[in-house]
Amino acid sequence: MSEFLGNDIFSVLPDGHPAKVYLDENKLTRELIDKIRDINILEKNKEFLELFKKLSFIEKHFARKENQLFPYLEKYGWTSPSQNMWAFHDQIREEIKAVRKTIESGDIVLVSQNLAQVFRSLEHLMTVEEKRLLPNALSMLSEEDWKEMREGDEEIGWMFDIPPALYPKPSEQKYIHPSKDTKKRNLPFSTEDRIKLDEGYMLPEQINLLLKFMPVDITYVDENDTVVFYNRGEDRVFPRSAGIIGREVKFCHPPKSVDQVLMILREFKAGRKDEAEFWIEFKGRFIHIRYFAIRDEGGAYKGVIEVSQDVTHIRGLSGERRLLDWE
Repeated sequence: MSEFLGNDIFSVLPDGHPAKVYLDENKLTRELIDKIRDINILEKNKEFLELFKKLSFIEKHFARKENQLFPYLEKYGWTSPSQNMWAFHDQIREEIKAVRKTIESGDIVLVSQNLAQVFRSLEHLMTVEEKRLLPNALSMLSEEDWKEMREGDEEIGWMFDIPPALYPKPSEQKYIHPSKDTKKRNLPFSTEDRIKLDEGYMLPEQINLLLKFMPVDITYVDENDTVVFYNRGEDRVFPRSAGIIGREVKFCHPPKSVDQVLMILREFKAGRKDEAEFWIEFKGRFIHIRYFAIRDEGGAYKGVIEVSQDVTHIRGLSGERRLLDWE
């Protein structure tokens, strides 16, 4: 890992390169800060709120670093950004939230004070990015790393109203759906015997455990109306047995509700609906039930999943809990 390489390294970055996008967002952030500093909050409150809203999009800047840049740095053994800088992101998130609360209270003096703290924190963060984080990242990561990173950046988004230039250039790239992406990547585990999913690789045992421990009941009915799967959790809302597998779904429901099930299937197959939702009281619990149409990339109907969840506890939550309350 190199030390600070100097700002000259940034001058050769092409538009759309992930590192260049971070720098461009920093430029935008400083411009927004200057505009907010110059505005009279009382006289131009609407304009102020719009500028602050744009500044709050710094969250996308943070999210890309946390979910994109930091994992690549970890592969090369540099883990401090994941620990220290992420914590600083969270601090700024809290500071921005404090500004929002004071805006709601109408205390302009306190709004200005809290904004000043946000500005100081953001300037410090941007300085660290430009003098250490990005220069070191550019010296450590390969061109292929940056290209892969840009693909994921697209999903998270940016601070800009208009997306940055494509990278690599359209003439240099070809879109590949994640499910068809067979490019080998350096992973800390072997992909042998693992199933390639849209995002990630899992062993059959891991997939089974994932589904088993999900806090929801899932039943999958294929395009032929045949039950092909249900997850066998310890605390299912509705009991299931192995005899349901291979059974036509209309025979798995009581006569009083089968007409609704058939209507759902009919509407899903016709493409007129994609979701159906119910909630009921069941044995003293509040149960949320949803049906989702499953379609392939071409839009062809591939079945339906039924998801049931006991939301009694969730319905009773209020306020916030941000710390563990384990004894």
